[in-house]
Order: sequence, then C-alpha cells, then structure tokens
Amino acid sequence: MMCNSNLAQTECVNVSQTVTIVPRLEYSNNLLHSIVDILKTKKTELKKLNRNFLELDDDDHTYVKALDFERTIVFSLEILSQIQKRMNSISGINSIPELLPLTIPMIRTVSAQLFSLLPACSQNLSELSVHLGSIILDSAILTEARFDFNQSNAESSLVLNEVKLMVDSKISKQYPNLDFSKACNT
Repeated sequence: MMCNSNLAQTECVNVSQTVTIVPRLEYSNNLLHSIVDILKTKKTELKKLNRNFLELDDDDHTYVKALDFERTIVFSLEILSQIQKRMNSISGINSIPELLPLTIPMIRTVSAQLFSLLPACSQNLSELSVHLGSIILDSAILTEARFDFNQSNAESSLVLNEVKLMVDSKISKQYPNLDFSKACNT
C-alpha cells in the first residue's frame, strides 16, 4: 500500500509541474515577442538614420558606430527569430528538452551584445534566459531527458556564426559603397 501512495504522490507532483510549465512557456513567448517588437522598431529607426551613409565618401568613417549598432540589431533579430521558431514548434513536454537547450547560450550572447546599446532589452533577455532554463530543467526532470551542454553550446555557436555571416552579407549589400573592413577593425 505504501508503494501506491508514493506512486500517486509522484504522479501528482509530475502533473502539477507539467501544468506550471505551460504558463511559464507562454510568459516566455510573450516576453520574447515584446523584445522582438522593440528591436524591430529600433531597426526601422536605424535604417532610416543610416540611409545618409549611402552617399558618404568612403574616407568618412562616421558611419562605423552607426552601422555596428544596426548590424547588432539585425543580428539580434535574426537570432531571436530562430528562437521564436523553436518555441513555436514545441509540440509537447517531450520536445522541450530537444528544442530549447541551445537557445540559452544564444539568448545570453544577444543579451551581452545589447547590454550597452539597449539595457532594458538586455535585462529582459536575461530574464527570458532564466525562465527558459527553468522550463528546460523541469521538462527534463519530468521526461527523464538527458542533454549534453557541450553539444548545445556547439550547436549554438554554429547557429550564431551562420547568422553573423548572413547579417554581415546583408549589411554589406545594403551599404555597397562603404568599406566594412574598416568598420570591423575599429
């Protein structure tokens, strides 16, 4: 009889933990959406401001900081878009440990890059990282999933590098008359 009581208790704990994951995941999704909205607005503002650099003489390096800021915003949006896709593809508690672990280093990277540029977004990303980390751990406990943090970090680095190359290419095409080797070296 003692065994059945422990089993019932374990099942109750599992059910209650599962129920608490859904609202936290929804909150995390809403938080991510609000951060993306802020960054999209900032991207539009920067794009308008940086149009002036299309007519600049290549010897004028005033564009460097402004374009780095735009590049960081575009990079952040691309990464967060990939995270949104992962979050939207969650089909159940079993898919959380498969889909989300690599998002944590990605979010932290974006947060660090935005720290001095947009401190409020950086802080919200840190909060998002904490929420998703707890969701990942809770879902892993419930599903008895195991994941390799080294593998997640490696996958995260690969995605970050791919997005960086893509963003660098976009920015270079957007401002074809500017020498980006100067912008990258300052």
